[in-house]
Amino acid sequence: MMQANHPSLKSWVEVPKGSDFPIQNLPFGIFKTKYLSPVAGVAIGQHVLDLVYLHENAYLDGLGLPAGVFNQKYLNDFFALGRKTITAVRNRVSELLRHDNDEMTAAAREIALVPMAEVQMLMPVRVSNYTDFYSSEEHATNVGSMFRDPKNALLPNWKHLPVGYHGRASSIVVSGTDLHRPKGQIKPADAELPVYCPSRKVDFELEVAFITCTETKLGSSITTQQAEEHIAGLVLFNDWSARDIQQWEYVPLGPFLSKNFGSTLSPWVVTLDALEPFRVKGPEQLPHVLPYLSYEGARNFDIQLEVLLQAGKAEPTTVSRSNFKYMYWNMCQQLAHHTVNGCNIQVGDVYASGTISGPSPGSYGSMLELTWNGQKPLSMPDGTARQFIEDGDTVLIKGFAEKEGVRIGFGECKGRILPAL
Repeated sequence: MMQANHPSLKSWVEVPKGSDFPIQNLPFGIFKTKYLSPVAGVAIGQHVLDLVYLHENAYLDGLGLPAGVFNQKYLNDFFALGRKTITAVRNRVSELLRHDNDEMTAAAREIALVPMAEVQMLMPVRVSNYTDFYSSEEHATNVGSMFRDPKNALLPNWKHLPVGYHGRASSIVVSGTDLHRPKGQIKPADAELPVYCPSRKVDFELEVAFITCTETKLGSSITTQQAEEHIAGLVLFNDWSARDIQQWEYVPLGPFLSKNFGSTLSPWVVTLDALEPFRVKGPEQLPHVLPYLSYEGARNFDIQLEVLLQAGKAEPTTVSRSNFKYMYWNMCQQLAHHTVNGCNIQVGDVYASGTISGPSPGSYGSMLELTWNGQKPLSMPDGTARQFIEDGDTVLIKGFAEKEGVRIGFGECKGRILPAL
């Protein structure tokens, strides 16, 4: 076990019980305050530790960090130093925060620690490219049953490769950003021709995304064994969808306007190192995959996921509880498949899992499934019902892994839908 992950570790920073950010987590993000321009920080309890202060005051000496690497609007330059450096910085921060470490004076602690209540979290990375996968068997089966043929819900290729498509990087926004209802063409069932209007079926998609920390050359490939050396960490992800626009447009090339109006990600990048204790085996893959997709060891992660829907100004209510461990195709297979043709990857690329649905209705990862395309509306605490997301509604995704009294959380991934412009 990595020393920084040990369940017995305590910090001199007070960490409330049930916090997403104990000393065993230490995720990276970008924040600003009234007095600080955007800089890199680490979450600990209800505070953010200023990495620029640590670096400039020699607390991170000996790690080979370039000058100014944390004094940036994004984590890209830091992540580009690679997995080993990310690990080394997390380990050093863990040392500095331990309850029995007095390297930081009282004055240094006062300056370096910023209360979360005083910070605004920003996009953690400049997203170079965005890929969305379709890797939950339960989700793909539900959608295939709904729109095609329940007896042949999965298309013939689904169990042979991680299906994916290239999404729009420019419209990925950080948690807390409002999005407007998208407009486009839909084809009502009773209409002969399509109509142009605001979407009537805006939906959330419960996803987890990984972010890469290397650049590869065009023509080169990454194996399943090498994949994790290219991944900095994970974030929660809501790949908003307009189901009525999607159904009309997606044949033959897949989603377009139905997805590119916005996707929301959580601001804290939780490292693979912090998630190491939560590895689990994924589902058995039959038929057996081709050799380039085979892998060894436990490559799924036991991350509990929850989606809450806030109808207007009412209290948020839980509509789904799922788990990242259900994924049929894991991250290593996704990255190996993505690059097997020689596609080059870049630092800050975002790769979303695709909607994560579990085996029971309460674990479905979208309104499309939870309401079965609007046929079974969800009751809200304020007495209203929801088939899909209405104007003024907020969707909140939470996630954490827990074991031996240690909780590694992601913070929140939150977004509100405003009326179409």
